[in-house]
Amino acid sequence: MRNIAIIPARSGSKGLKDKNIKLLNGKPMMAYSIEAAEKSGIFDCVHVSTDSGEYARIAREYGADVPFLRSDELSSDTAGSWDVVRWTMEQYAKLGREFDCVTLLQPTSPLRTEEDIQRAYHLMQEKQADAVVGVCEMDHSPLWSNTLPENGNMNGFLDRVANIGRQKLPVYYRINGVIYMLKDSVLTHAETALYGEGTYAYIMPKQRSIDIDDAFDFTIAETIIKGGLL
Repeated sequence: MRNIAIIPARSGSKGLKDKNIKLLNGKPMMAYSIEAAEKSGIFDCVHVSTDSGEYARIAREYGADVPFLRSDELSSDTAGSWDVVRWTMEQYAKLGREFDCVTLLQPTSPLRTEEDIQRAYHLMQEKQADAVVGVCEMDHSPLWSNTLPENGNMNGFLDRVANIGRQKLPVYYRINGVIYMLKDSVLTHAETALYGEGTYAYIMPKQRSIDIDDAFDFTIAETIIKGGLL
């Protein structure tokens, strides 16, 4: 099976300036995703999708394939990730390169390891899955939350768990945005296919599920790296 990893690294950022190339423990943030993809050994191509010549240069320094830049239309704040992936696959097809499986690796999740990618791929093969999506356990059960009336009164706030011990509550998971792996055959309708019967969860620990959106997240990620907590 021919595999491609696509790392979407649009230039600019409102929450954290140029976060995709911001030095994280001395290395551009997107470099972590490039290196993990390369070290996993499962990809025939590791592509960085960017609208920036500078980002493309940095990506190539770390071994990524960047034969073209992303279109202006797909570089806006409203552009969808799967639209970017589909467009990228079309551009590679024009170059005579087609792939059976595509993995979306967000550069804002730099703490995934090559082992995470390998395990997700093995899970996909084992289950003969259409897709594998990264998840992690939620810090707090959503059953401990509720809406509030305008006056803030908490009467009945925890009725759903009133007679259930904390240890007996079901475990809830959230999509962590770290790994999305799917067959090319379902890419055309990825928005719905990702959560159908053919999709399986790859469960990850929360320390490798960090999604960097602002300076606070960045500090947490850097602390984890420097502390060797991966």
